[in-house]
This record gives sequence, C-alpha cells and structure tokens, in this order.
Amino acid sequence: MSTGQKFERAVAIVARLRAPGGCPWDREQTFDSITKYTLEETYEVLDAIAARDWPELASELGDLLLQVLFYSEMAQEIKAFNIDQVLDALSDKLISRHPHVFGDVKANDSAQVLKNWEALKAEERRSKAETTPNQQHTPESILDSISRKTPALLEAHKISSKACHVGFDWPDIEGLFDKLEEEVHELKAHIRNLPSGALAPRNQSRIPETLRSHLEDEVGDLFFVLVNIARYLSVEPEMALRRTNLKFRRRFGWMESQLRDEGVTLEQASLDKMEELWQQAKTLERAPK
Repeated sequence: MSTGQKFERAVAIVARLRAPGGCPWDREQTFDSITKYTLEETYEVLDAIAARDWPELASELGDLLLQVLFYSEMAQEIKAFNIDQVLDALSDKLISRHPHVFGDVKANDSAQVLKNWEALKAEERRSKAETTPNQQHTPESILDSISRKTPALLEAHKISSKACHVGFDWPDIEGLFDKLEEEVHELKAHIRNLPSGALAPRNQSRIPETLRSHLEDEVGDLFFVLVNIARYLSVEPEMALRRTNLKFRRRFGWMESQLRDEGVTLEQASLDKMEELWQQAKTLERAPK
C-alpha cells in the first residue's frame, strides 16, 4: 500500500466514524470540543521528542494527524472546506515561502531564509489588505501574527525572534548576561521589601497585592531574558525546559525509591539526606554505561 493509499484509508476511517451508524462519541464532537485534545496531543508529541522515544513519537504523531483529519471532516460536513483544500493550502504555502528552493531567490544560510520568510509574510499581509479596499486597516505590528493564546514560553521565543529579525537585539550574548544580572538584582530588591516572614511556607498570602504584582513583573522579565539567551544559543526553550523536567522526574523518582528501600518517607527524610541521594542520582546518570 502506497503512502497516498494509506492516507486516503485514514481519511475514510475518520469519515466512517462521523457518518450515521458510526461512533456515537465521534459523532457528538464539535470544533470546540476537540480543541483540548489537540493541545494534549501536541504536548504528548513534545514529551516523546524530549524522551527520544521514537516508537512513541510515531504513535503520537499519528494522534496529532488525527486531529487534522477530524477538523477537516467536520469542515466538509458543513461545506466549509475539505482535506484536499488543507493539503493544497499547505503545498502552496510551502512553495511560495521557499522561493530559494522553488524559485530564483538566493539564500545562503538559515538567517537569510528567515529574513526572506518575514518579507514574504509582510507582502502577504499587504496583498490581503489591498483585496479588501473598503475596509479600514490599521497598521499591523510584526508581532500581530503571534497568537496571544500561544503558551507563554513559546510566545516569548516567537516575539524575541521576530524582533531580532528586524535588528532589535543585543549585539552579543554578553549583553544578555548583563541584562540577566540586572533583572536578578531588581527581583532581589523587591524581595527585600517584603514583610518579614512573607516567604515562609504557607505565608505567601501576607504579600501585599502591589508587591505581588511587582514580583510577577520581575519574574516575567527574568524569564524573558532567559528565553532570549536560549534563542541566542539556538536552543528551543520549551524543549530545554521539558528535558530538565524529565531529568528532575527521573532523579526525584530514584531518590524516592531509595528512601522507600530504607523504610523512610519523604516527609521523614531530612533535607541533608535528600540532597545526598540527589547527588548520588546525578553521579549515577553521568557514569559511563
């Protein structure tokens, strides 16, 4: 069976699930009801990538593709569009936005590709405005194409990437580390203004709302600088944090297992004991296999 035939089979299966006599659950779903599953499947793809679990990634990518097929089937039912139009739109967009591959535009490196990409999207926005001359169009920011519903870490990365493409960026990474130090100092200054004992466990409610707002601003600034450092190093912040989360889970789980073997609960273990086991977990991970 060819790839095309396999794709058509998947499309037909989804259509059968939605058709009369199909699956009651699938038939009840709407565009709004399955959006949460789209988000879940996306994160499961990211988890599989972070774990380098290739068989699981293949399965999760299939689940993500199902979301595309499901939306397309529902759209066809209301005569909005169909899967063919989705594929045509994708192919047309890939060709038009890669003139250095399918045309005569030159791009010697990825930086030039991204610069050309931004110029093409800006031209698309201008063309769209010209096709609706009777409507009033306010000047668009280059950041308008970034959805505010994007997870904050990814949104920060996209925002800083857009800004750097037009030259609004630090001249070197040392400037970013200087900025990081500046933001740390500002956060510490606000912490010094907190009431005595406000940072003790279960006492956070004692933080005045004005100070809490300042702390939120400063922590956000700190995150934003870290995202820019990641961008400068060509590191995806979302994936970097996911890998760290996975590493923490693994080490913490090993520490819990060791404590259970000793008949000790987490609540009973001292911080020194947990730190000792934590360091052991790190050492075991670094040991050659």
